[in-house]
Amino acid sequence: MGKKTIGIIGGMGPLATADLFEKIVGHTKAACDQEHLHVVIDSNTNIPDRTAALLHGGADPLPELAKSAGRLEKMGADVLIMPCNTAHNYYDGIAAAVSVPVLHMVRLTAQALVERGVKKAGLLATDGTVRTGIYQKSFAGSGVELLTPDEAGQRAVMEMIYQGVKAGDMAFDAQPARRAMERLLAAGAEVLILGCTELPLAVKLYGIALPAVDPTLELALEAIRFAGGETV
Repeated sequence: MGKKTIGIIGGMGPLATADLFEKIVGHTKAACDQEHLHVVIDSNTNIPDRTAALLHGGADPLPELAKSAGRLEKMGADVLIMPCNTAHNYYDGIAAAVSVPVLHMVRLTAQALVERGVKKAGLLATDGTVRTGIYQKSFAGSGVELLTPDEAGQRAVMEMIYQGVKAGDMAFDAQPARRAMERLLAAGAEVLILGCTELPLAVKLYGIALPAVDPTLELALEAIRFAGGETV
């Protein structure tokens, strides 16, 4: 049985796209180049900001998301993945634009937490992800309760995502965001969900070592398995 080709709908943002690709490569069992999986990436930076569209009347990202999906399918992708939590609000429209499966990062994260026996998790994400309730919908009936930061904490998380990682500011002060994370753990969260694809980069970049689950990694592992690879 030949291996399948993975297509990445990227550009949301470019660093998060590179992070997903790196996780696919790093977690594929391979002894040489030829044993790695075939991955095609469309880092489409023309996709409008998802939070701006969902909450502030910004340009609709779906046309560009669907365009990327179609391009990847034409390039031979057998399965599509997208490293952007907020973009999963457009999942149905993207899936309808292609005839290949599209993996759902948020549902995979819910599944991973259920398998680990987690009962309470702290959700760190963009305003667009939190306020549209995509995590809450995907976690419904899972038995995992989601806690979200207070208003000041949410603002600190958004600043770390946009003024920190997306702006490429290596010296960004992440202390307010760290305090928001610590408050969620103090309120009973067993783990933090890094529910924006910039957040795994942020915690690494700003040296925040707290118990967390990385949806980007869950997506990478499922993509490897789907494509017929072995995970390490």
